[in-house]
Amino acid sequence: MNSPESYIPILIQIGVAVGFVVLTLSLSHLLGPNRKTKQREENFECGIESQGNARFPVSVKYFLSAILFVLFDVEVIFFYPYAVNFQEMGWAGFVSVLTFIGFFLIGFIYVWKKGALEWEK
Repeated sequence: MNSPESYIPILIQIGVAVGFVVLTLSLSHLLGPNRKTKQREENFECGIESQGNARFPVSVKYFLSAILFVLFDVEVIFFYPYAVNFQEMGWAGFVSVLTFIGFFLIGFIYVWKKGALEWEK
């Protein structure tokens, strides 16, 4: 049975973790140097002098393809439990996996038809 008392160790662990983060951030802010100079405020990248503006436009297609990659990549992770236990799951598991694949296939076809996978237009 799950009782409220069984969650006390988890709450203690969360409290210790949050307390540690707050303590270390506070101590580093209080004990660290606080010098604001022009040289310190400049960007530093591999010892090379910075050139130009870092804010240049990036195509939305790049971000869209990255999000789609993550979406369909995470989908593959959900196949692992089925692959490990496919004999124990039987036909019900097989139908569930086919339904899962069907939903993502419909999403993939929708994305494809909308032209999200084409770079040049």
